[in-house]
Amino acid sequence: MSAISRNKGFTLLEVLIAVVLLAILTAALYGSYFTVLKARERSAEGMEARRELGTTLDLLRREIGSALYTPTDKRLKFIVEDRDSFGRPASNLELTTLAPPSTLSDTRKESGTIDVQYRMVEKEKQQLLLTRTEQDLLLDSTTVPAYPQMEQINSFLVECSNDGTTWVKTWDTALNGNKLPKLVRITVQVEEEGTPVTFTVYAAPRVMGS
Repeated sequence: MSAISRNKGFTLLEVLIAVVLLAILTAALYGSYFTVLKARERSAEGMEARRELGTTLDLLRREIGSALYTPTDKRLKFIVEDRDSFGRPASNLELTTLAPPSTLSDTRKESGTIDVQYRMVEKEKQQLLLTRTEQDLLLDSTTVPAYPQMEQINSFLVECSNDGTTWVKTWDTALNGNKLPKLVRITVQVEEEGTPVTFTVYAAPRVMGS
């Protein structure tokens, strides 16, 4: 009977061992859960950053490709200014370009010609932000407030060339022979998982002015 009685319960040592094992297992499960959760968040942030980067580079390529300039119209311009922020390239870009038709359902008039400005803005802790400002050049004197085009960006460099071999970081149609550059190179640096990554695209103005 005494042997049977002893087999009906657990000793204090056994209970303590079971509690310790349960605590270790629970901690391991929670650690794995939060690791997976953080990995999913990083993956989502990376996908959003890539989408934002792709959208920005495609927009710049299309706008530069549709750039407008004629020496007789002082409202038209293509200006690149060499700037830096915290020692990193932070070019200013302003150009007149053709705008795609609006998809808005209202009856707002549009000329199809807009003045666009890209500027790098300093944020807290030496972070940079690429902003975009747009204004209808012919019908609307109101400038649309600048909005963040890219929030995760390290540097933004715009260079111009007439032959594809010599590149300059400044350009002004009023000073550079009253003409658009034949080729524009845009270099953007972002950070992916703590590592700087550089992307470069080329654009060529295709609209000929008179």
